[in-house]
Amino acid sequence: WSLSPRLPCTSRFPPRSSRVANTKSSKAFPLVGSYTSCIRWRSCMQVKNLCEWLDLANFLFFFNYQTALLKRQSRYICSTVPDNAEKEAHSLFVTECIKTYNSDWHIFLLFIFSPLLSHAAPPHFSQDAASLGSQKGGITKQGWLYKGNMNSAISVTMRSFKRRFFHLIQLGDGSYNLNFYKDEKISKEPKGSIFLDSCMGVVQNSRVRRFAFELKMQDKSSYLLAADSELEMEEWITTLNKILQLNFEAAMQEKRNGESHEGEYTREAEIKLMKLNESRVKLFGLDPDAQKLDFSGIEPEVKPFEEKFGKKILVKCNDLSFNLQSCVAENEEGPTTNVEPFFVTLSLFDIKNNQKISADFHVDLNHISVRHMISNTPDQLMNGSDDCLHRVQDIIHETMLQYPKQGIFSITCPHPEIFLVARIEKVLQGSITHCAEPYMKSTDSSKVAQKVLKNAKQACQRLGQYRMPFAWAARTLFKDASGTLDKSARFSALYRQDSNKLSNEDMLKLLADFRKPEKMAKLPVILGNLDVTIDNVSPDFPNYVNSSYIPMRQFENSTKTVITFEIEEFVPCIPKHTQPFTIYNNHLYVYPKYLKYDSQKSFAKARNIAVCIEFKDSDEEDSLPLKCIYGRPGGPIFTRSAFATVLHHHQNPEFYDEIKIELPTQLHEKHHLLFTFYHVSCDNSSKGSTKKRDVVETQVGYSWLPLLKDGRVVTNEQHIPVSANLPSGYLSYQDVGIGKHSGPEIKWVDGGKPLLKICTHLVSTVYTQDQHLHNFFQYCQKTESGAQGLGTDLVKYLKSLHAMEGHVVIAFLPTILNQLFRVLTRTSQEEVAVNVTRVIIHIVAQCHEEGLDSYLRSYVKYAYKAEPYFASEYKTVHEELTKSMTTILKPSADFLTSNKLLKYSWFFFEVLIKSMAQHLIENSKVKLLRNQRFPASFHHAVETVVNMLMPHITQKYRDNPEASKNANHSLAVFIKRCFTFMDRGFVFKQINNYISCFAPGEPKTLFEFKFEFLRVVCNHEHYIPLNLPMPFGKGRIQRYQDLQLDYSLTDEFCKNHFLVGLLLREVGNALQEFRDIRQIAISVLKNLMIKHSFDDRYASKSHQARIATLYLPLFGLLVENVQRINVKDVSPFPVNPSSSVNESLSLPTANPVVTPQKSGNTLDNSLHKDLFGVISGIGNIFLSPC
Repeated sequence: WSLSPRLPCTSRFPPRSSRVANTKSSKAFPLVGSYTSCIRWRSCMQVKNLCEWLDLANFLFFFNYQTALLKRQSRYICSTVPDNAEKEAHSLFVTECIKTYNSDWHIFLLFIFSPLLSHAAPPHFSQDAASLGSQKGGITKQGWLYKGNMNSAISVTMRSFKRRFFHLIQLGDGSYNLNFYKDEKISKEPKGSIFLDSCMGVVQNSRVRRFAFELKMQDKSSYLLAADSELEMEEWITTLNKILQLNFEAAMQEKRNGESHEGEYTREAEIKLMKLNESRVKLFGLDPDAQKLDFSGIEPEVKPFEEKFGKKILVKCNDLSFNLQSCVAENEEGPTTNVEPFFVTLSLFDIKNNQKISADFHVDLNHISVRHMISNTPDQLMNGSDDCLHRVQDIIHETMLQYPKQGIFSITCPHPEIFLVARIEKVLQGSITHCAEPYMKSTDSSKVAQKVLKNAKQACQRLGQYRMPFAWAARTLFKDASGTLDKSARFSALYRQDSNKLSNEDMLKLLADFRKPEKMAKLPVILGNLDVTIDNVSPDFPNYVNSSYIPMRQFENSTKTVITFEIEEFVPCIPKHTQPFTIYNNHLYVYPKYLKYDSQKSFAKARNIAVCIEFKDSDEEDSLPLKCIYGRPGGPIFTRSAFATVLHHHQNPEFYDEIKIELPTQLHEKHHLLFTFYHVSCDNSSKGSTKKRDVVETQVGYSWLPLLKDGRVVTNEQHIPVSANLPSGYLSYQDVGIGKHSGPEIKWVDGGKPLLKICTHLVSTVYTQDQHLHNFFQYCQKTESGAQGLGTDLVKYLKSLHAMEGHVVIAFLPTILNQLFRVLTRTSQEEVAVNVTRVIIHIVAQCHEEGLDSYLRSYVKYAYKAEPYFASEYKTVHEELTKSMTTILKPSADFLTSNKLLKYSWFFFEVLIKSMAQHLIENSKVKLLRNQRFPASFHHAVETVVNMLMPHITQKYRDNPEASKNANHSLAVFIKRCFTFMDRGFVFKQINNYISCFAPGEPKTLFEFKFEFLRVVCNHEHYIPLNLPMPFGKGRIQRYQDLQLDYSLTDEFCKNHFLVGLLLREVGNALQEFRDIRQIAISVLKNLMIKHSFDDRYASKSHQARIATLYLPLFGLLVENVQRINVKDVSPFPVNPSSSVNESLSLPTANPVVTPQKSGNTLDNSLHKDLFGVISGIGNIFLSPC
């Protein structure tokens, strides 16, 4: 793929062998021609002159960097991953997911110094270091103090003091701030800050309060603080004074450095200069463009992955009362309450999207005397298996979780069509109509209450574990789609349940008519009231547990604590509402839907049918079900079984129950759901025999559902047969056709028809429902991430990953990318490596298209971690990824894939950078010479990528403007960061390769690309040292001839100061172009100089003087091109509109300048030599009259 014919790049390269081997010399292209010919390219159309550079290997550069582990912040009191989960996990996918949630963040730290100009200057830190808070080794202190709200200590009274938490922190530039907060959460934004750079002294001040001290500031104001004890006060005063002493010593050192360079000022001149400096405003401070620039060097904040929630709503259940009430105590001494126990289940329904969007929240609002009506059967508290669940009992006392009344619901997409629905159940007695009749009469009859109470007590004693549907109510939540709570709304009337309209689908139909009074008026109403309040949830809401009962950090472990439960949200399975998983969660929700038993002949009686659900790991006869089903209020946290509600005299019952199960970490083929059906006898009349009354339940069938199919958890709707018996080994039964089967003998009900309809819903962060992703990880597990697999098979599985569902990609993003990079380093086949890269490109593009690129940035910065490097076994990500990128950028490659790579190239270059850093540090290669850190093959790969990218940038920008622009910027960022890790001569060469692909007279877009590249590269944090050495060791420059020799834009200057020389030459070339292009070039140069002016590392006059010498050739450029520079192009101030459009930039009348074409190696002799001395800081401004 040759470059443009007008860019004969290959002729400028030395032979490949010398390019690779002679990296230490870092010599490249000889300079052809002079500065004058450079700036006359547009007219002469000469070949571009490229710069040579000085070998910087012998110069000191303090580019210190390291990788670090940043502890993963969690909102939980303990890890969400069960203790033995990693040991129990056998599946590669489950194992990698657990590692993702358990691992800390792997970050790259860059320490920024100001070398060569000032060895005493404190180090700066990059954004990554700043995120860690106080600089390592700095002074730090924190604690509670009382802060006086004051301007003067005299006006302060005891009442004006407020208690605040103070945190002393050292910033990246070495200065200190004293931040204060309302509480100890220093991760939040502080309420305020005291800048200790402006503090003049710290003294004790006990005039208005004991143990008080005062911070006196430069602007004559002061801060009054007070401690709780004398010892604390003395500690604070000592610490703060120590910092002031450090600040003073640093200032004195700065002054000494300045004096040693500036030398011979008289005392009178120093005083005059100090006064002048106090009133002087920085020249660039007057430029409006200076206000728009970001001087921090800090890129937009990238946050680690974290749990995100939708609109949070606190639901508080206060009371459920019916008109029919009485005292339930035997002696009739006690409060008047409901005459029987009722149980409330709350959940959210979305009628706009026609689905239930939350798990159930079970509440028991019964008075304690009513609760005692049910005889509790002793429950085995020990686990049925070690596989089960979190050891919740070790974290929180079980009794604290038994009677919840407050729940937190989360809604990702709030809108007015979301309803909070309450379903009310009672102990099984008979038909819904019969049991509801007493509650629907308005007469308050004590006889009716006593009769209902008597029947209820008998039912509770006999059938206490069985529930029946009774009533329902609903209310709206939101006023609008922005999530504004409708707090004025109340629950509707309590409507009697219809035994033929129980399912969630029926509930959604009822809710669709909720705002139609004529429809709702037809529903039978039960007289009663449900008191439930809703409210917003504050960020610091305390004492709540998540859906797995794991407490938050702000949790008071006391039996008096009122615990709030987080209710699981069923988030829509679409990418824009999905987030990368960060915690372990492994829940299965089981919904028995319907049983068709009207045509069964196996059992004499099967009407009042109860369904018992169990989760088992064996089909042996004596095996126990696992104790992993979440219990109901009043019972144990976890149980071995759960019952669905019972419909009286229904042979084809419908169900709406939700059974929540904590799945084991590792599922196997024997894990299954077992459904046992019972006929429940509701007949409690005295006419029946004693034996008949004692028989409460009779088994009337079994059904089971293996949980795994093709290695994945079975979900969605299932229709399964029912058997009349349950032999040992029932899971092994298989129908082989022609009336034959394998396995034990099973008697099927109704000929083995699928009589039971159930639905399962998986909410898991360790199991995937995506077949393509499951198959890929399964194959990787068999072949050690592809190292021992067949390339063709692995390529097939990789290609299938393009069909992954979008929400699955986002949810498991870190785990998927980690595995793909693992395969990339372990494969020995180029086809596999290229297909891995194509999958990564597909994932990156999908994230961007959904507007979720922030997750990719979080992954690169915090989650990405290169595999340990073993030269004999594995390769590095940066080398393999670079090779694959080269292949995909070839003209013969797929156009769409290469276009996506260009468009989202930032991700791949960022991965390269982090991989390079981790490789150097973890393999102790940082101590090597720069040209020995990476093999020649990697240097070649980088150079090839640069060369392959250039035609896409310079020739295809019209067809793919966004992709070309993004690729250009990403390449610039990568090249800039290569200065930190690689041989700088090699990096200079890549910059030269880049510049050589541009020519004069090109379209404006290409000039924009070129100067954007130069802007990014020149914004390197060590741009100034990269342009050294400076000739300061020669003593003060006295003669004008010396100034001309050293500070013209000569070959020698460009060799010694490569980047600034290259930039100035490109600016000179641009000044020969049209107005828009001139503005682009001047803007880049000016903004760079503005940043120098405001760089805290180089704030002293001596530093600024040294920097100014780098730009003295600019005067030659301006003089040569003065007739081409329009005042409007460069002036930040309003220009007189009467001025001519072509009015030139004029110089002072004292030095009239004629601007004929001259050689670039000379300056106008009419410019006074003192002018250059003053600008560079080597002349005395008081020696020349103004």
